[in-house]
Amino acid sequence: MVSQLELVARLVMAAALGSVIGFERERLSWAAGLRTHMLVCVGSALIMIVSAFGFQDALGGPHVVLDPSRVAAQVVSGIGFLGAGTILLRGEVIRGLTTAASLWSVAAIGLAIGGGLYTAAVAATLIILLILAGLKPIESKYFASKRSREFRLTAGRGALTMVQLNKALGARSRLVRQFVVQHLEGVNDVDEITISFNRLSIGEVSQVLDQLQAIPGVREVTEVDRPL
Repeated sequence: MVSQLELVARLVMAAALGSVIGFERERLSWAAGLRTHMLVCVGSALIMIVSAFGFQDALGGPHVVLDPSRVAAQVVSGIGFLGAGTILLRGEVIRGLTTAASLWSVAAIGLAIGGGLYTAAVAATLIILLILAGLKPIESKYFASKRSREFRLTAGRGALTMVQLNKALGARSRLVRQFVVQHLEGVNDVDEITISFNRLSIGEVSQVLDQLQAIPGVREVTEVDRPL
């Protein structure tokens, strides 16, 4: 049995490491911020401590065998309910998965501290912080050039179908997210078609415009100048 002072030190260390990850989430104004990550880390550490040392008296009895990992193992599944609360669906975009993953990771750090694995806990905290804060600028820079695009076409009635679109675009047809055909009121022979794409770069936009314009029956193609 470790000393009471060391048990307190483990909880304080869990709060400190949890705050490092929580501060990164807090500065981005996510639902699970500084206090949430600290609480999760401290709580996980305490559960691990209870699981490892809380049943010492019971172990002294005859024919008593306990698995010290069983209580702590419930944190892994239980933290999923808390992480689910940070996941939001906004339109067609899911937000909060990274924060949910950070909560799950912080729970693992707390378990490591509660079990006395200090080096692993500190190393994991640094690695997670690097992933959350260090890789963010690189990720943003890479994906900044690629975003969803929307094109609006006018074509003869029935001139453009999904089969023709797939044939004209070739491999890029897999990037088509939405294909909507509307018959213009008061115009008998013209369709207005909206095509949405996932992640097209600036260079790909000009190529897609040329491919769409080359489809027989298409009269005009314009890009809707707004992110989707």
